[in-house]
Amino acid sequence: MTQEWTSFLAGQGFAADGGTFGDLSGELAAARDASVIAPLADQGVIRASGADAADFLHNLMTNDIKGITAGSARFAGLCTAKGRLLALFLIWRDGEDFLLMLPRDILPAILKKLSMYVLRAKVKLSDASQEFALVGLSATDAVAPAPTLIAASGDLPRFGATGIPGGRAIRLDDHRWLLALDPALAATTWQDSKASARPVGLAAWNWLEIAAGQPRIVAATQEAFVPQMLNMELPAVAGVSFTKGCYPGQEIVARTQYLGKVKRRSFRARIGMAAMPGTHVFAPETGDQHCGAIVSLAPSPSGGHECLVCVQIGAREAGDVRVGSLDGERLEFLTLPYATNDDQANA
Repeated sequence: MTQEWTSFLAGQGFAADGGTFGDLSGELAAARDASVIAPLADQGVIRASGADAADFLHNLMTNDIKGITAGSARFAGLCTAKGRLLALFLIWRDGEDFLLMLPRDILPAILKKLSMYVLRAKVKLSDASQEFALVGLSATDAVAPAPTLIAASGDLPRFGATGIPGGRAIRLDDHRWLLALDPALAATTWQDSKASARPVGLAAWNWLEIAAGQPRIVAATQEAFVPQMLNMELPAVAGVSFTKGCYPGQEIVARTQYLGKVKRRSFRARIGMAAMPGTHVFAPETGDQHCGAIVSLAPSPSGGHECLVCVQIGAREAGDVRVGSLDGERLEFLTLPYATNDDQANA
């Protein structure tokens, strides 16, 4: 974020840590029941430009990058050779360039990692975070809460992208949108949107992400999961293509899909305590060996916290999964907005 945008948000009451605008319970309730607008201060952007940018990214990511058009975006992952996720991105076009949104805490390391693959390719990679003010919008009625910006795109499909005054809008799902705005115009867009959407911080936005069953990778969870553990091959998440060709870890991901069985899935759950991403979870069936880990966590409008947790399917079916140790707090499993293609889906 630019200093101008940061200063504007501070003047609006945005907390220094980005969590709230000063009223956590009210913001969470609004995220559940109404329309909200959130500065995505924890996200950054990598720009990939050059004649080989499409081929370069296509050969590294879990999804079909060549298929991204001016009117679309895609969710994709970067894996190690062992199929373990290093990062997850939302990727869209900016003219001939590609923009990759990911958490700021891993952006420098991922930019360095991607740069190692460039070699002789005609690709330039750069941190473009200062070029955009990233804003999330959500509406419970599936209608964009800033109709003056995107009324013409009300029927845009999921991962559809369209130009708006001062930037670009991407539809994330039935309820959520991403706006990538020119920082110089972001304050005006924000003020216009406040008439129909309540400002909320990252705590409320992260809860919306969890409620949608949308995974993320942060520093603490890098190399912890293969894509199927985060439901990425399912249409509702849509982060893996099995027809696009090779990429780092592709053999492991494909073998899991076609020759093996997915033994761990991500589920939504409630706990009273806060827990960091990467915290292991345990079950009687696995004893002292952990059966999974917290993927992401946020305060819940219903009290306590909600999380996405990757856990062995058998332990989920048994229903007794504990956080941190066998004596830890028991997870209360909640429904996801999509089926996981397993018998216990949304049970």
